[in-house]
Amino acid sequence: MLVARPVILLLAILIASSNGANILGLFSSHSPSHLIIHMSVAKTLAEAGHNVTVVSMLPPKVTHKDIHVIVIPVTDEQEKVIENQMSEMASQRNSIISTLNRLMNGMDVMINSQADLLSHPQFQQIYDTKFDLMIMGYFLNEFQLGVAAKLKVPVIIDWMNAPMLAIDEFTGNPTEVSYVPNIGTTATPPMGFLKRAENLAKHLFLKYMMSALLSKSERIYEEKFGNDKSLPSLSEAKKNISLAFVNAHLISEGPIRPLVPAMVEIGGIQVKDKPSPLPKDIDEFLSKSTQGAILLSLGSNVKSSSIKPEIVQSIFKVLSGLKLNVIWKWEDPKNTPGSSPNILYKKWLPQDDILAHPNTKLFITHAGKGGITEAQYHGVPMVALPIFGDQISNAQAMEKSGYGLALDLLSITEESLSKALNEVLENKKYEEAVGKFSALYRDRPFSAKQAVVYWTEYVLRHKGARHLQSPVVHMNFIELNNIDVHALIIAILVLVILLLRLVVKFVWNKLCSKSKCTSNKSKKQKKP
Repeated sequence: MLVARPVILLLAILIASSNGANILGLFSSHSPSHLIIHMSVAKTLAEAGHNVTVVSMLPPKVTHKDIHVIVIPVTDEQEKVIENQMSEMASQRNSIISTLNRLMNGMDVMINSQADLLSHPQFQQIYDTKFDLMIMGYFLNEFQLGVAAKLKVPVIIDWMNAPMLAIDEFTGNPTEVSYVPNIGTTATPPMGFLKRAENLAKHLFLKYMMSALLSKSERIYEEKFGNDKSLPSLSEAKKNISLAFVNAHLISEGPIRPLVPAMVEIGGIQVKDKPSPLPKDIDEFLSKSTQGAILLSLGSNVKSSSIKPEIVQSIFKVLSGLKLNVIWKWEDPKNTPGSSPNILYKKWLPQDDILAHPNTKLFITHAGKGGITEAQYHGVPMVALPIFGDQISNAQAMEKSGYGLALDLLSITEESLSKALNEVLENKKYEEAVGKFSALYRDRPFSAKQAVVYWTEYVLRHKGARHLQSPVVHMNFIELNNIDVHALIIAILVLVILLLRLVVKFVWNKLCSKSKCTSNKSKKQKKP
């Protein structure tokens, strides 16, 4: 990893090092799990012979000798705010709605820090290099599209989940509200009336939230790029998006829904073709786990120490009493929940490689998309303890599919956890269900990595491949919904009705007048 080395020299070396395309990866989300997905895309392209430069705010866990990484971290003050917010979220129940509201208020540092990155001296030197393409890891950062506009290169969006509202809008993909649960609805298709009503209500609220976030992005875009009159507006910059990579495989995960050609599925991109050798202590620990092993990880965003101590102790008491060995991701090895010969604490874990080990029998997870995907790929059943965001709906979907059970972390007890673990470990239906999914997930015409390479090079070959874009991308709200056409039809109908009314009135008056005239004439004839 390179942090302080002069960027100009770095990029000069980069250009000379290969005949591949020069690709900029802008991955500024302050989430290690997001970065794993984005860096897996970058690594795939580097292995294909492309020159990849990555700008990140975190040191990546996934990398490659031919990827040049520039880390521009958040400030200490920003880091403290993020950690405090994450700790608060770990101690209360959260929904996607409350999470988005937090991102707009107390945790807006996660947006502002991505904006601050653009003004950093190290980042500014990026513009001195000729790039052919930018891949932007999306996380509430539309304003960063100005970087691609300034570099005059096409953009690929990289999203770490299934298609959602913002990604649909980037690509002109239809958002099917009646049968596709959004990230705020804990439901799986088919949805009944109440769930469809809930899904519609949350969809409208999410659209409102996204419009508020867009307003913030437009202000940042104007602040960062408004002085350069040669650059397009943010709305025009969005039309420079060639396609979007989404971490999904809807044939196996569902629900089946329309996807435009510019929406490319790369679900499981972070899963290795062949597991890497495990660290010696983990390898030995798993090898001697003849009765099986459990992996426990509550993700990379929330520290385990942020969980309420009484909950941690309940988890420890249950796990320490098992015959199986346990590998527990715990960030502070000097202050663990307790000592037990069957528990190995590690600050960071090669999660994918551990799940691939044949002795791993169960995964206790926070239900992040990455972890769920890896467990499903390797056929490992789960017990989910979701905390916030999409984790809640991920856990619900996992349970309904029969791959494990979901518990409420804040109300967990020794009894409920023990019961769930024993059920999933002893009832083979969970292992069989996730095993069937694993077979389906792997059965594709080409792998996630092959998809990344093919479609990236397709965009490069065709200079942005604008022909891939849906016409929706270039239509405004009125055009897309035919409001002007409907308005014209309504106006014509109203005009026709008014004319008919006038004609009928005219004819009626004529008839009445004639009838009156005839009546008067008849009366005159009857007079003596």
